[in-house]
Amino acid sequence: MANPLTQLHSEGQSVWYDNIDRSQLASGQFKKMLDEDGVLGVTANPTIFEKSISAGHAYDEQISELIKEGKSTSDIYEAVVIKDIRTVADLLRPIYDRTEGQDGYVSLEVSPELANDTEGTVAEAKRFWSMVERPNLMIKIPATPAGIPAIYEVLRSGINVNVTLIFSLDSYRDVADAYIRALEDLNGRGQDISKIASVASFFVSRVDTLVDKLLEDKIKASSDENEKQQLKALEGKAAIANARVVYQDFKRIFGTPRFATLKNTGAHVQRPLWASTSTKNPAYRDVLYAEELIGPDTVDTMPLETIVNFRDHGKVRNSIEDDIPGSKAALDALEKVGIHYAQVTQQLQDEGVKKFADSFHQLFEGIESKKNAIKETQVGN
Repeated sequence: MANPLTQLHSEGQSVWYDNIDRSQLASGQFKKMLDEDGVLGVTANPTIFEKSISAGHAYDEQISELIKEGKSTSDIYEAVVIKDIRTVADLLRPIYDRTEGQDGYVSLEVSPELANDTEGTVAEAKRFWSMVERPNLMIKIPATPAGIPAIYEVLRSGINVNVTLIFSLDSYRDVADAYIRALEDLNGRGQDISKIASVASFFVSRVDTLVDKLLEDKIKASSDENEKQQLKALEGKAAIANARVVYQDFKRIFGTPRFATLKNTGAHVQRPLWASTSTKNPAYRDVLYAEELIGPDTVDTMPLETIVNFRDHGKVRNSIEDDIPGSKAALDALEKVGIHYAQVTQQLQDEGVKKFADSFHQLFEGIESKKNAIKETQVGN
């Protein structure tokens, strides 16, 4: 039986793995996903590294050596993360070469504490780029108001960027514009823009998580059965509708004469990347978001659970443009019942920045705990 994951490529979609775990790298599990599941790239974030480093003992040996060298917690964090990023980048390099820079990327995120600091973001992006020294690295930068000018500056410096925490159509348009402006600047300076790559990471399931809660609150507050049914009918509709409307904008923006000029000199489109595609609500199909957002020039970054589930029972079809009028109608209906798109998407971005910052702090606390545990073991020996 054919693997549904490998069939996605025939529809123009690339699967990237949303996780980095040194134990999977050591065991060969990650390499197996590249070979058998058609995984073509990797993303990570502070939450992922927090879980990977804090759990198990895969990082103990390196952390122990770094402690002996007198390294700070911050130094230890960067050393272990950079090692993993380089390892993954090297494993992905054949894909990067084979696809001529279309796929084969690994992403490393700037500190979430820099989400509102343009200059700090640019400086850290350039520092990480120099430290990793791999052409198939993408620096992850959030699409906050301070992040947009940083994205432009980093791209025009010749550094690949994975723009993260995009929730709204307006935010997406700002991201796409920053990418195109950066390419125009590079091209105007005679630089080779065929070597620059970027993805726009649009978060999916979190939209339904928040909107469904708001709908449930309204259902509980209503005494009108007809109104309750109308509200209930809108549950689980917002996230897919939002992504499909964004995809229409992607086609429009990257189908203009403005971009055609850049494409003629080797530019890649900035592909929409569907992030947060695991299903949070057990009432929904466990591969819902993966199945409903398949289409050309897209990336789906999946956590392990979604990869396993899609491999087992995912259905592959070009679905990204199904019922666009219905998608727009669903978003309009939400506005009419008082669930406002601008407020929801802003709240989600704010919460996303905070969640990553919290994970970043927990990661440092986890490294500190591991440091203390290793020190005690060293003293005991």
